[in-house]
Order: sequence, then C-alpha cells, then structure tokens
Amino acid sequence: MLLGVIADDFTGASDIANTIAKGLPSHGGLKTAQFLGVPTAPAPDDIEAGVVALKTRTAPVKDAVKQSLDALAWLLEQGCQQIVFKYCSTFDSTKEGNIGPVSEALAKQLGATGVVACPAFPGAGRTIYMGHLFVHDRLLNESGMQNHPLTPMTDPDIRRWLGYQTTNPVGLIAHSVVAKGATSIRSALQTAENSTMVVVDAVSDEDLVKIGEAVADHKLVTGGSGIAIGLPANFIKRGLARGNSTRSVGADGPEAILAGSCSGATRGQVDRHKKSHPTLAIDVDKVMSGETASDDIVSFMLANQGKAPLAYSSGTPEDVRRMQDKYGREAVAEKLDGLFADTARALVNSGITRLVVAGGETSGAVVSALDLGALQIGSEIDPGVPVLLSGGRKPIALALKSGNFGAPDFFSKALERLAAR
Repeated sequence: MLLGVIADDFTGASDIANTIAKGLPSHGGLKTAQFLGVPTAPAPDDIEAGVVALKTRTAPVKDAVKQSLDALAWLLEQGCQQIVFKYCSTFDSTKEGNIGPVSEALAKQLGATGVVACPAFPGAGRTIYMGHLFVHDRLLNESGMQNHPLTPMTDPDIRRWLGYQTTNPVGLIAHSVVAKGATSIRSALQTAENSTMVVVDAVSDEDLVKIGEAVADHKLVTGGSGIAIGLPANFIKRGLARGNSTRSVGADGPEAILAGSCSGATRGQVDRHKKSHPTLAIDVDKVMSGETASDDIVSFMLANQGKAPLAYSSGTPEDVRRMQDKYGREAVAEKLDGLFADTARALVNSGITRLVVAGGETSGAVVSALDLGALQIGSEIDPGVPVLLSGGRKPIALALKSGNFGAPDFFSKALERLAAR
C-alpha cells in the first residue's frame, strides 16, 4: 500500500476514496479500498490506497486521538509512504477539537512539521482564501453551518479556529503563493518549521493539484477530500503505481433510503423525493419515548418495496434546537444513531441490498452496525459520493452521503446507480 488515509467519519471516507480512485484524468487514480474501522488483518496485496473510516469527528478528544493513532499504526504496517488525515470540507469541529489534536498527534508520531491543512473542495463549492473558508459565495459561518447540531461553525477563519485546538502557532500560505505553483508552495512550507500546521489557500482544483505536487515527499497531509486530487499522480509518476480507473459496481435487489442529516441540502433532497415516492417522517419525540422503534421503519420500507421508500429524521435548525433543549444534544444523537443502526441491520437481514444513507453521523452508525468489511469503490454518483460495494456472497451496495452533498434528485439517482450493470 502506498497511500493511507485516516478519515474522521464514514461519508468523508467514501468521499476521499472516490477522489483517490479517480485521480487526475491525465494519470488515473490508485486502486483503493475503504475499511470500516481499523482492520485486524493485512490489506489485500493489490490495494494501493487504503482509507480507514473512523467515527471520531464528535468523539471525545482522547478517544479520537487514540483511534487515529491505531489507524496510523496499521497503515504504516501496510507500507504506506504518505498519510492523509481527512476531515470535512466544512471543517466540522468545535474549539476543543478534534481536528487539531488528531493532526498534532499524527504529526508528532511521524516527525512532521509544516503540515498542510486544506479543507477546500471547489467541486462542492468549498474554497479557502486568506485562510477563510467559503461555501459557494458565503463565508462558512453564514452558510448554515453555524446551525449544525453537533459542530456549529461560527468562525470562517480556519487558521484562528485551528489555533484554538493546537499547541503551536498555525501558519498560512496565501493564494498569491499558491498561484505561483508547486515550487513556491514547497518553499513556503519548508520555512514554516515553527508551525506544525499550515493553512493553505485553494480556490480551484488546479490549486489543489499544485499543492499535491508540492507535498509529494511529505509524510502527512490533512484536509478535505480535495487535498487528495493530485496525490495519486505522484506515485504514478515515480513508477510505483500504474494508474487505475474506477469501474461500475452495484447490486440488484430491494432498496431503502435513510436520512439523518439536518443540512439544508438534505432537507431539500427529502422535499424533492417525497413528491413522488413514499416517505416516513421520524418523530423525534416518539423515538425518545420509545413509541417509535426500528420495527416501524422496517415495516414501512418492506411495504413499499420497488418505490424507493425514504425514512428521515431531518428537521429545521429550530426543530433540532428544540429537541436538544428538551432532551439534551447527546441523548438525541445517541437515540437516533441507535435507531438508524438497528433499522439498517434489520433491513439487510430482511433482504435489502441497496441502501442510501444521508448524514455523516447516521452513516457511521449504519455502517458500524452492518460490519461489512472492506468496500470496493465504484463510480461517482455526485461529487464526493461514490457507489460502495461490500464483499461476500450477498453484496450490499451503499451510498453514504455527507449532509451538504448531492444534487436535489440525489436519492433516486443514487438508487439507480447502486443497481448492478
């Protein structure tokens, strides 16, 4: 294995696995596998890039650091020459972490300084200019992320936000330097020895390719999935990899859609889908009281097979805040995660083979419950969301969507792409 990735949630892992498997049109990508949690056995010999998906984005800092270091140890055992710590392109975190503490722990273990921090993903509208993160034409704290139920982002200055979480000063490489190319970026990183972390501007995929070329010899890189755009080419140019193109994979059979994200994009996708498909709105009050359980959702799904049924707990920021005030943020999150996990397990046991999940925390709960092992990376459904296929005698085709990703018709499109071809 050449390139190892530690992802802090399951949708993010799929996102960057998709990026690495595609690579650049001129070179292709690497043969990539996604692993659900830290594996206990070696990776297959033919895998060139391994993505370890963790559920650490909102975990206690000590737990996030330990799990990430465990993932690092396994990836290094597989021979990885470069490590990427992947977090969300909207830098989902709080002032207390986890992005900074995990980054510094990985850097210390690898003896790395001047480590790039670049959550930019221009294909999804995430860009960084003068260290400030934009979502399309809005600053991060005006994009809706300020209302995130678990990691509200109230400051778009990534250097400042990361500074709250780290022990060393955080550097900045402005776009004027990035625009000059890889040599300029490489030189700027070399002079940032007093900074463990360095925020690097990027407003286009071309910028990310330049950054990728500049960090070809770096042991550690951090960022969103976009930071990996140029990394496969480094190994291909050196003759260490041949270049791989993603292939169509999928599974035939019954389908289900579960949505736990409360992002504006997911709520819009839910509204679009329910105009022509059966949907079930999950009442959080009834979930908390025990009146609604996984059996109710499973019965709804099985009764509507062939009609792309959707069950969702997505609500407005006001709805979310009201539930959190009433029951407590952690209690609501734990109860809903458990509900979706139990539901997914029962659906698969009932014969569901195509499953679409919206929301990072929801996807983490679902995939952890299913224990599917390594996943093949298939074709891209929408930017950042590939088809995933489990192994075994009865493969499960999955789409794990970050809350803000996907076109308005994502749900129906995803089910179509998950079908075997």
